[in-house]
Amino acid sequence: MSETRRKIMRVLDGETLSPPPIWLMRQAGRYLPEYRETRAKAGSFLDLCYSPEHAVEVTMQPIRRYGFDAAILFSDILVIPDAMKRNVRFTEGHGPEMDPIDEAGISRLAADGVIDYLKPVFETVRRLRTELPEETTLLGFCGAPWTVATYMIAGHGTPDQAPARLFAYQHPKAFERLLMLLADISAEYLVAQIDAGADAVQIFDSWAGVLGEKEFEAFAVKPIARIIARVKAQRPKARVIAFAKGAGYLLKTYRQKTDADAIGLDWSVPLEFAAELQKEGPVQGNLDPMRVVAGGRALEEGIDDIMMHLGGGPLIFNLGHGITPQADPENVRLLVKRVRRGGN
Repeated sequence: MSETRRKIMRVLDGETLSPPPIWLMRQAGRYLPEYRETRAKAGSFLDLCYSPEHAVEVTMQPIRRYGFDAAILFSDILVIPDAMKRNVRFTEGHGPEMDPIDEAGISRLAADGVIDYLKPVFETVRRLRTELPEETTLLGFCGAPWTVATYMIAGHGTPDQAPARLFAYQHPKAFERLLMLLADISAEYLVAQIDAGADAVQIFDSWAGVLGEKEFEAFAVKPIARIIARVKAQRPKARVIAFAKGAGYLLKTYRQKTDADAIGLDWSVPLEFAAELQKEGPVQGNLDPMRVVAGGRALEEGIDDIMMHLGGGPLIFNLGHGITPQADPENVRLLVKRVRRGGN
C-alpha cells in the first residue's frame, strides 16, 4: 500500500473521507494499564523516551487496542532542551523541570550535537514504521518554539507563562534569538523524523493561548512559519499539522501565515468557526477530553456535534488536547466505534 492511500495522508492532501480517520493526542499514556506497566519497567520518563524498545512498545499499545488510523511517536516536546544540556527532569506530581535560562545563557546556546543526541528517537521511528500496519500513518512531532521557550525561561510550567512573557518584553533580542534557534533545531529534528519513516509531523504549541495578538504573530506564527518553510524546503512532500491551543480567533489566518497543511483545534473553538476554517483546508479535532472521562451522552453528543459540523469536509477526528489519565479505556473504544460509524 502506498503512502498516499493512508487515510490521514489523504485528508492532509485535502480529501474528505466518510467516516473521517481518527487518532488521539496522548493516545499512548497513563489511562492504559499496559502503558503504566511499561513505564515502570523503563525507569525515568526520559529513559522511556530514549529507549527505542520501550518507546515502540507504548506507541503500539493504543494501535493494538483501538486500531487508530495514526500512531504518534512516543517522546516529549522537551527532548530538544534536554539535548541542549538544560538538565531536563520529570518529577512525579510536579511535571517537567529544568535549569532556567537567562539572557547570558541564551547567548551561549548552540545547535551543535543536538540532532546526534536525539538518534534514539529516530531509531524508534524507524522501528515503528516496520512494526505498524501498512495502512497506519506514522506521525512525528516537536514542540513549538514558544511553548518550549516558556519552560526554558521559567524552568517549569506556570499557569499563564508570565515569566516567559515578561522576559520577552524585557529582553526582546535574546528572546527572538531563542525562538529562532529553537525553530531551526526543530526543523532539522522533524526532517530527521521524516527521513526515519514518519509520514507527517505535528507541531504542538500548547501555550499559544496566553499570547496577545501582536505576541501571537511574533512568538507563535513567525517561528512556526520558519519551521515549516525549512522542512518543506528540504522535503517538499512533507505534511505538517500545526496545533496552537487556545488561539481562538487568531486561527483565522494561522494556516495561511504558517503554510500548515492542517490546523489542530482545541475544544474551545466554536464548531461554526471551525467549519469556516475547514473551507480553506483540513482541520483536526476537537472533542473535549473531559467528554471521554464522562462517557455516556456527554461523549456521544460531543462526537455527533463535531461530525455534523465538520464531517462534510476534510477532517481528522481527534481530541481538543491530550487524553487524560482518568479516561476509561472503554470510553475510548466507544469513541472510536461511534466515529467510525459516522456518529449517531
